[in-house]
Amino acid sequence: MGFPKSISELETLQKQLALSLLKAPKSIKTIKHLKGLHVYLLRTGLHQASFAIGNFVTQCATLGSMSYAIRVFDQMLEPNSFVWNTMIRGFQQNQEPRNALRFFDRMWVRSVRPDRFTFPFVIRACAELKELRKGLCVHGQVFKVGLEFDIFVGTSLIESYGSFGEMKVAHKVFNEMPAKDAVAWTVILSGYVDRAGDMETARELFDGMPIKDLVAWNTMIGGYVKVGNIGPARMLFDRTPVKDLLMYNMLLGGYAKHGEVGALLQFFHDMPERDLVSWNSVIGGLVQNRQMNEAMAYFHQMQMEKVNPNEVTLVTLLSACAQVGALDIGRWLHSYINRNSFGFNVLVGTALVDMYSKCGDLVSAKDVFDKMSNRDVVAWNAMIMGFSMNGQSRNALEFFNQMKNEAVKPNDITILGVLCACTHAGLVHEGRKCFDSMCQELGLTPKIEHYGCMVDLLGRANLLNEAYELIHNMPLVPHNGVWGALLGACKIHGNVELAECAIEQLIQLDHEDGGYLAIMSNIYANAGRWDDVAKVRQLMREKGINKLRGCSSIEINGEIHEFGVEENIHPRTKEIYDMLDEISKYLRMAGHVASTNEGELSSSNQPYEPRCSKYDSSWGQ
Repeated sequence: MGFPKSISELETLQKQLALSLLKAPKSIKTIKHLKGLHVYLLRTGLHQASFAIGNFVTQCATLGSMSYAIRVFDQMLEPNSFVWNTMIRGFQQNQEPRNALRFFDRMWVRSVRPDRFTFPFVIRACAELKELRKGLCVHGQVFKVGLEFDIFVGTSLIESYGSFGEMKVAHKVFNEMPAKDAVAWTVILSGYVDRAGDMETARELFDGMPIKDLVAWNTMIGGYVKVGNIGPARMLFDRTPVKDLLMYNMLLGGYAKHGEVGALLQFFHDMPERDLVSWNSVIGGLVQNRQMNEAMAYFHQMQMEKVNPNEVTLVTLLSACAQVGALDIGRWLHSYINRNSFGFNVLVGTALVDMYSKCGDLVSAKDVFDKMSNRDVVAWNAMIMGFSMNGQSRNALEFFNQMKNEAVKPNDITILGVLCACTHAGLVHEGRKCFDSMCQELGLTPKIEHYGCMVDLLGRANLLNEAYELIHNMPLVPHNGVWGALLGACKIHGNVELAECAIEQLIQLDHEDGGYLAIMSNIYANAGRWDDVAKVRQLMREKGINKLRGCSSIEINGEIHEFGVEENIHPRTKEIYDMLDEISKYLRMAGHVASTNEGELSSSNQPYEPRCSKYDSSWGQ
């Protein structure tokens, strides 16, 4: 093509170039390119052309520069609905719903008629801002312009009302739509499943759908899985004409969270294909059921099948090691993380700190913590809790102060860890100071767990009256952890009267756990009130309640062995009991005499958290 022969021909070529750039979004990659294009629009007069500016605004939205789009838009004399729509859509695309509504109001004032492409973005903006009143006004404007039967607008309204939990209104809009496509059916279905959790109504809608696509099947199966109703989910799964991996993973996740391990493993092995989510689900399900050895076996099989684990896999396994005290397995996972260059990111690093802390290896926990390049409040909390649970209360307090010095703002979990540390070491003054600082310095509101720790701290220090007053004056309703802490302190210090207050509340709050009654029996026994001991035991028999069974685990050569009270399922049970008998014999020979001052009942269920209520010393008398 030759050089232009006249000014008009040059202007024509410039217009063609500008329009071609506007139609090729990938050609505009930076703000500099955008400004260059703007120059072409100004030179050619296209800065007043609605088609050109509409496409220019789209380019601005793609680059995240809506402020530039506003300046260009404001230079137009009479932008049409296409330009207004691209502005509103651009704001929504850039998470600026407030500006989307502002421009919609300007559009209405300028007497530019909104159309079926305007309202969906405006309706979505109302939902994102949770402005139901504004949404109702917009719905009224839909009627004014005669778009109440438009399927595009109607579907947006259904979705919006569903996000507000107004499913009756959403259903009314749905019923009034003369034509309903698959999207409209799926949106109303999702509203009942995801927003309302009403699977009964959702099932009625699903059964009435003229055509059920894969999204609808997945929505229903996912809904049943979410509420823990695996039976109907499996029935629908078996009926589904076409299944995708998402559907398999949803049901697998349901088995992992709510189902039997046998069903989980069988379903996993029957899957035609598996991805990382599938492996994470089966490993997570095994960990949830405390089958650590099996979880590790699947982790190794996963690697043999060339599926690389991610952070979720590793954090799940490390959390399991922390639960059962599997230090050797945890160390192996740590070395695996190092070998495979996962690095000490905040998630994996925090999981390692938590694992080492709960396994009692604070040196390794601190070493991991020190190597983390990015330490958030959760990582600090894990380290503080680690010191606390291992009896290193002063270190926990030092870390708490260091955390504040490094401008990491503590949260309520941090304070809980510090209070637990104070409780273990009997640091009453420090505990009071930390508790008071929640509101005064940190702007945090104490939760029931914080009050529980304070009751435990004061009670163990024999400040029982102060502990009771704290319970009596707390703004929250005490739960069994608070009363349980007071009861435990009463046992330590032999305060029968206050113990009777606590046990009365505990009986009302927890009908199943007989551990509290066992503690009360011990308190009476220590006080020599044998008639009351007999009353408590009779009450336990009448209610048919017992202490919760104890359980422990030990790791030997990388294998987890778990034991429950009075269980004989371990393959080497006889050898274990023979060894226990031998240990007992040697203890007696060494002069050890078992304590019997609490009668025949004892409790391994000492409550960890605390709470209390009305003082009534008449209980049990």
